Amino acid sequence: MTSRSWVAGLKALMRSFFAAGLISAVCISPAGAEEKAMERTITVSATGTAEAEPDQARITSGVSTEATSAREALTRNSADMSRVISELKSKGVDARDIQTASFNVEPVYEYPKEGGQPSIRGYRVSNQVVVLVRDLNKLGEVLDNIVSAGANQIQGLVFEVSKAETLKDDARKEAIGNALRRAKLLAAAAGAEIGPVIQISEEYSSNAPMPAAAPRFAKAEMSVPIERGTSTLEARVTATWVLK
Repeated sequence: MTSRSWVAGLKALMRSFFAAGLISAVCISPAGAEEKAMERTITVSATGTAEAEPDQARITSGVSTEATSAREALTRNSADMSRVISELKSKGVDARDIQTASFNVEPVYEYPKEGGQPSIRGYRVSNQVVVLVRDLNKLGEVLDNIVSAGANQIQGLVFEVSKAETLKDDARKEAIGNALRRAKLLAAAAGAEIGPVIQISEEYSSNAPMPAAAPRFAKAEMSVPIERGTSTLEARVTATWVLK
């Protein structure tokens, strides 16, 4: 074969490969055109609230005792605390509604006026319980009983709604309604419409109310006035809708 014929044959072979490449490119081009476009969505968070009247309360109360020795402080504190617990049970508070919250034994230091190292002058023992009062009509009476029995500390009073989870459903519905309203508003401002919802999530957090401050009592002279008020239950949701 001459060099001229060999070159002609090579050119013909390259043309056939090139043609095959064009055919291949034409075959795969439609597949790329059919790729799905990115879905447009909108995500909004909103809250809802519901009002409920508390129907129970928790009292954090206890006895703090000081003595020159830890053993003496512990003995006296145990006797006083046992009297408080016995008084509560005798007045109708169920044992399951009385729970020890904290117990501490700590030294009590005396600091010299002229400076220098402090010295231990005694020990303090503190024992606190949380009492669940299921009948709020008896709450003032229970507070009286606690103080009269010897408790010298009342650290907090917290009102609760026993069926808060069920009553919170109204707050959840309101939260979804608020989220949908905001989503429609934002979508319309952007020239779009709201399509079907594709995701809903609820944010969970501790909704335990803060305890009300309460003074320390030495003696109960009268029934404690109590106002239960109302509690606000809050729900927060995040929802995602398709944009049309």
